[in-house]
Amino acid sequence: MMRKPHAYFLVAMLFMAITFQGCNTAATETPKDKTSMRLGFVLTTTDPEAVFNAFRLANYAAENGDTVSVFLLGKAVELDQIVDEKFDVQGVAKDFLGKGGNIMACGTCLKLRDSEGSELCPRSTLKDLHELVRGSDRVVTF
Repeated sequence: MMRKPHAYFLVAMLFMAITFQGCNTAATETPKDKTSMRLGFVLTTTDPEAVFNAFRLANYAAENGDTVSVFLLGKAVELDQIVDEKFDVQGVAKDFLGKGGNIMACGTCLKLRDSEGSELCPRSTLKDLHELVRGSDRVVTF
């Protein structure tokens, strides 16, 4: 009768091995087939630190194979006018464009500010914002 408990133990171990085969935690193992995402960033601020960090994240995502688009809305269409000693907003935004990133600026918001747009703030439309939101896997706002 001593064999029965061992048999149950072996069956239980076999069941656990089959059940938990391939399980892992995100903290200890990286995915084997890294897939890129389509990320949409919507910026609504001219706060230098927030804009700087948004573009840092956008640059990181682009460097790691993600397709990233940034839409400037409201005050954010003043991106090309943000100057700050601590945060090189212009530099990180230009780096983003250099990595193939896409920046769009709300045409209505530009018009309200009597602006035609610029290289960093190209005029865009509400339709473009809608397509960005609809076509993104994730949308991040700042």
